Amino acid sequence: MKTLAMTESAPPGGDNPGEPIELRLRRALGTRSIVLVGLMGAGKSTVGRRLAGRLGLMFKDADSEIEAAAQLTIPDIFAIYGEASFRDGEERVIARLIREGPLVLATGGGAFMREATRIRIAEGGVSVWLKAELEVLMRRVRKRGGRPLLQTEDPEETMRQLMDLRHPVYGEADVMVPSRDVSHDRVVQDVMEALDAHLNGPSNQGVAAQ
Repeated sequence: MKTLAMTESAPPGGDNPGEPIELRLRRALGTRSIVLVGLMGAGKSTVGRRLAGRLGLMFKDADSEIEAAAQLTIPDIFAIYGEASFRDGEERVIARLIREGPLVLATGGGAFMREATRIRIAEGGVSVWLKAELEVLMRRVRKRGGRPLLQTEDPEETMRQLMDLRHPVYGEADVMVPSRDVSHDRVVQDVMEALDAHLNGPSNQGVAAQ
């Protein structure tokens, strides 16, 4: 994984540094999608929607697509069918959405944990890990209830355990961008600059030009 903690505007990459970053990214992506991964509360849906707007791409939220397909909410799917069944459906939905690309896709926190899903994302997309600190995540998730995995006596400890379990796997993503307490537009810009460096950096210029 290329760890790119973007805090200042990065210089444009690629063979045509004077063109807008949006055009460079669209060309470099081709038919691939941008897939956002990370824990609940990392801002995947909010950032993803704005990122899609900047790039002129469709935005899809995997959890919303799963709910539409099942005609049930995520908590109800967990309660009725269990997490294993939910993960099976999640894998199928993400595979379908990637085939429909290019788009910006926000995935659920556990999606990237499945090897088959990671392989599918690598084949048809570029993965971006939005990484947030524990206090940031907890502050955000407390504003919105209904998180099945946090229905425990100590949600903060549960989140800490999820971070310990999932962060090493999220680390396999192509790009990491900190999800900080700054404006959503700033995080979107960070994502775009990190993707530009990953896709259009010196080692990839020849690939991007093909």
